[in-house]
Amino acid sequence: MPTMLEKLLNYLEVETVDKYLFIGKSPKRPARIFGGQVLAQSLNASIRTVPEDRVAHSMHGYFLRPGDPSKQIVYEVDPIRDGKSFTTRRVVAKQDGRAIFSTAVSFQTVEEGLSHQSTMPQVPPPESLKSEQRELRALAKKHPGEMPFPVDGPIERRRVLARDRLNPQPQDPVEHMWFRIKGDLGEDRRRHQTMLAYVSDFGLLGTALYPHPIGPNSPRIQVASLDHALWFHRPFKLDDYVLYSMDSPNSAAGRGFSRGSFYTRNGLLIASSAQEALIRVRDD
Repeated sequence: MPTMLEKLLNYLEVETVDKYLFIGKSPKRPARIFGGQVLAQSLNASIRTVPEDRVAHSMHGYFLRPGDPSKQIVYEVDPIRDGKSFTTRRVVAKQDGRAIFSTAVSFQTVEEGLSHQSTMPQVPPPESLKSEQRELRALAKKHPGEMPFPVDGPIERRRVLARDRLNPQPQDPVEHMWFRIKGDLGEDRRRHQTMLAYVSDFGLLGTALYPHPIGPNSPRIQVASLDHALWFHRPFKLDDYVLYSMDSPNSAAGRGFSRGSFYTRNGLLIASSAQEALIRVRDD
């Protein structure tokens, strides 16, 4: 039997149909496809069209339509530029011939340069925090049928300050979450990048809701990711804990903006993210 990690990788690493054409499948979900899955699959599709000496350093995408998990996703890659040190790919994800996601991914040959970074926030180590999976199991047992969150999986998450999911109260729009992959991802740098793209969609939207007494699963709210950006700064592996530090500096006009930083346990900044999301509160 394949492990949970092998099952997830089987979804995130797309199937090659032609040189610039790929197919992605989805795990069974009750509603729509998780945005992190489309991010990871799009990145993985673009990765498969560039030489191995070129590493992704940024991607910028737009979520256009909800994805249907019962249908396959077709990824069309456009090789718009192959330069001496930079390569650019445009990827469009489609279902039923209609685009559900569009992104541009930039790759660069490995080189040295000036180096500086921000300091990692002072937070408790992951070993001192409770696993989110333990929290979700307890909530699912206490509130059967009311938990739309996946309880188990190959990614362990430990939040520094867990918010009450069923009765959220206003708090500062800051989130710190340790995570690690439960299993061996091997040495392939591109596989670790694919997995980080998947994880990068955890928490950003929710952080934009923190100043308000409402959560993403409230029946009064309509939320959806609108766009997503991701930058890879340094090589990394996700076998040990990585801190995902997020904040939301603004929410207005029916949209919430959030940004995130990924740090290794020893404080190395390895990647950054940013996202804007639709946030509408219904009166009824």
